[in-house]
Amino acid sequence: MSYRTVVMYMEIGCFVVCVSGWILVCSTMPTEIWTWSEVDSIVLTTSNYFSNLWKDCISDSTGVSDCKGIPSMLALNWDIHMCRALIIISIILAFFGSILVLVGMKCTKIGGSEIVNARVTFAGGMNYLIGGMCSMVAFSYYGNKIRAEFQDPNFKAQKFEIGVGVFIGWGGSTLLVVGGLIYSIFAGKEGCHSSSKRFPDYQYPDAYRVVPTKKSISSSAHTESSDSRKTRTISSSRGSSVSGITISTKTSATNAYV
Repeated sequence: MSYRTVVMYMEIGCFVVCVSGWILVCSTMPTEIWTWSEVDSIVLTTSNYFSNLWKDCISDSTGVSDCKGIPSMLALNWDIHMCRALIIISIILAFFGSILVLVGMKCTKIGGSEIVNARVTFAGGMNYLIGGMCSMVAFSYYGNKIRAEFQDPNFKAQKFEIGVGVFIGWGGSTLLVVGGLIYSIFAGKEGCHSSSKRFPDYQYPDAYRVVPTKKSISSSAHTESSDSRKTRTISSSRGSSVSGITISTKTSATNAYV
């Protein structure tokens, strides 16, 4: 099995994991039981209080329940607004991450070349990762707040426990973080490695790149000395031949005069 096939199956598996996490995070928004508390008021009647980021509810053992939305947004504490904003940001980022991953996956062949697909997949993986971290911070802060109020002996108001919505949010956020991290590692490695090949290292000139050693200096000096010796030999031979020709010319001219 080739490396491309392995990466393709990995992308499909991560896509299923991330979409499942996104669905779980979205399902926590209408879930009413983020916090719950059971109060025994009468012998035959038990009241259950539960709430989420948007409304407070109460029910009894007879099956009658009533919910009331939070009347004023400005009257809420800043932490409730923060949790709302982080979860909504997480849902939006995961949605766009799903679109980017569908375009950039190797099995869809929509994005174009392999380099473009890897970079688009890396962008989708980063959206999943950032969205999962945002929702993880929101659910963890909300759950830690409930735990701190429950264990605080000086807290005199109604104490609540962590509901099913927070646990579902933790699970969905974990799936988003794991899937986005795997996408970012594999796609980022392929995209960044291919981009580094387009820009090779700077080639320095020969005068700055080659540093002669002692051996090369001695060899070059030996070569220059041998070249000078050859030049001297050739020049001496040329001089001797010229002098020989001159002497023979003078001798012939003397004989002719005589």
